[in-house]
Amino acid sequence: MPEDASGITLSKQDLREVTAFAAMCAQAVLALFEADRPDDPRPRDAIGAAWDFARGGERGKRLRDTAWAALKAAGSAETAAAREAARAAMSAAGAAYLHPLAQATQVKHILGAAAHAARAAELAAGDDPDTGTESIGQAASRATLAVVEVLERFPEAPQSGGRVGELMRLLDARLRRTTSA
Repeated sequence: MPEDASGITLSKQDLREVTAFAAMCAQAVLALFEADRPDDPRPRDAIGAAWDFARGGERGKRLRDTAWAALKAAGSAETAAAREAARAAMSAAGAAYLHPLAQATQVKHILGAAAHAARAAELAAGDDPDTGTESIGQAASRATLAVVEVLERFPEAPQSGGRVGELMRLLDARLRRTTSA
């Protein structure tokens, strides 16, 4: 895989590990979308495409198409929790497109699905921040050492993104503390 001027390298296996983590996180809240839009398979398809790549499939058109479709599905959802669950699915399929660029925005490819999933859970619980924090803890427990090692090649998560961004930064800090302890 390519390397940027900062020396970040990513193997296909690194991308598979990150994508598997993202798919696990998105799958945890898929039911929130499906309860809202039971006849809309787009987020499930995006998570399926992410799993297929994580398990050895190719990184190509299906991932891109299902990610965009899940994002469109978010726009059709009735509830905010369902919208965030669909965005988590979009982020899972998009995780395979992490680039070796030393930019904080790349962290969204690693942690975006987890942050959107945490926000979905939070909203489903009546916008309860404790639920979001608990969901971040669950995501941290899903992260393999390989995911944390990839994360540590990049700058910290960006200082933007509203509540989803806050949740992403919380997870970022928690995972980086795991290896520095």
